[in-house]
Amino acid sequence: MNHERSHALFSRARELIPGGVNSPVRAFKSVGGEPFFAQSAQGAYIVDVDGNRYVDYVGSWGPMIAGHAHPQVLAAVSETMVNGLSFGVPNALEVTMAERIAQIVPSCEMVRMVNSGTEATLSAIRVARGATGRTRIVKFEGCYHGHGDSFLVKAGSGVMTLGLPNSPGVPSALADLTSTIPYNDFDAATKLFDEIGSEIAGLIIEPIVGNANCILPRDGYLKHLRELCTKHGALLIFDEVMTGFRVALGGAQALYGITPDLSTFGKIIGGGMPVGAYGGRRDLMEQIAPSGPIYQAGTLSGNPVAMAAGLATLDLIQVPGFHTELERRTHVLCDGLEAAARDAGIAFTTTRAPGMFGLYFREGPVETFEDAKASDTARFNRFFHAMLGRGVYLAPSAFEAGFVSSVHGDAEIAHTIDAARASFAELG
Repeated sequence: MNHERSHALFSRARELIPGGVNSPVRAFKSVGGEPFFAQSAQGAYIVDVDGNRYVDYVGSWGPMIAGHAHPQVLAAVSETMVNGLSFGVPNALEVTMAERIAQIVPSCEMVRMVNSGTEATLSAIRVARGATGRTRIVKFEGCYHGHGDSFLVKAGSGVMTLGLPNSPGVPSALADLTSTIPYNDFDAATKLFDEIGSEIAGLIIEPIVGNANCILPRDGYLKHLRELCTKHGALLIFDEVMTGFRVALGGAQALYGITPDLSTFGKIIGGGMPVGAYGGRRDLMEQIAPSGPIYQAGTLSGNPVAMAAGLATLDLIQVPGFHTELERRTHVLCDGLEAAARDAGIAFTTTRAPGMFGLYFREGPVETFEDAKASDTARFNRFFHAMLGRGVYLAPSAFEAGFVSSVHGDAEIAHTIDAARASFAELG
C-alpha cells in the first residue's frame, strides 16, 4: 500500500503537535511505523488520504456502533446545525437526551451532560468525594478512565501502550489518594475495604475492561464490589463510556444486573461527536451546582449538534434484536480468528462481549491484567501490520479493545478472517 500523503502529513504534524497526534495511541508508537490519515469513512470502512480502504474495527474508538456516516445520523446533524452550532443557553435536545438516558438506564435518575469521557469520570469522583465527605478513590490495574490525575495510576490503554504506567505531572498527594487493586481479584477487594473502607469515597471500574484489550468480569465479581461498597458506605461508579449502550442497550449494568450509584457515558451518545455524561441517584446528582454545592460546568455541554447525532444513534440501536445480532457477528468474527490461528499452530485467544472483542497472542483464558500483559505483544505488532496491509484496521495497540458495528456484515467478516489466515501464516 502507498502511504505517501499520510507520511507527508505526519511529518508536518510532528513539527507542531506532540508526537504528531492529538491522542497518543494514534501515533502507532506501540506497533511501530507511522499512522495513516483518514480521508473519509462509510459503513464498516475507513479510507485514508492515499485512497487505501480498510475494514475498520476501531470505529472511532467505539461510537460508530451503527457504522460510519449513517444517513440517519448525518440527516439529524444537518437538520440541527442550520439553526446554529452552539448557544450557551439550554436547548431542547439536551433535555431529550437526559430523558432518553434515564429511560434506558434506570440507575440514572438524573443526568449531567459534559464534553468527554474524561470530564464525566472526573466529575463523578468529585460527586463521590463531595457526597461522602471522604477523599480516597479505588480503581483497578489496567482500567483507564481518561487522563485525570487521579486515574493515571497503573492505568491501561495508551498509558500502558507507551510504557508510562504512572504519569509524570501527577502530584504524589493526588496519587496517594488513589488505591489500586487487581481486576477480578475478590480477596484483594475485600482486604482493601476491610482495611480502609471508612476512607473510601468511591470505587470506579470499567465493568468490562476495554483498555487492557478486553477482559470480562468473573462470575459474581461485580456483585461482590456492589456489596462491599454498600457495606462500607462508598459509592460504586461504573465507567460505561465504552460499554454503555454497546454490550447491551442498558450497558454492562443491564447485562450483569448490577445497579451502580453513579455511571459515566460517552462515545455512542454522541454518535461520533465530542460528548460525555454522568448520572446516578437523584440524591447524589442534586448535590451538583446549581442545585447543590458541588461545582461542575462546561461551555459546550449539551451541544445541540452532538445531542442530535447521539439521539439518532440511540434510535438506531433501540430496534428490537439489534444487540442480539451484534453479539452474533462478534462471535462469528472471534470464532473465525481463533480457528485461523489454530490451523496455523499459533497460540492465540480472543475475549468478547456483544460488539467488542480482545485479541491475545497466548493461550487462554485471559481474566486479569497480568494475563493480558503476558500476551506476546511483539507478535501482535507484526500481526497488526500484516492485517493493515490486507485492508483490515485493528486497534494499533495490544492493550485496546476492538469494536464490531451493525454494518460489519458477512462479507467484511469473511474478508477479515481470510486476511487473518494469511497473516498468521506469514507470522509462522
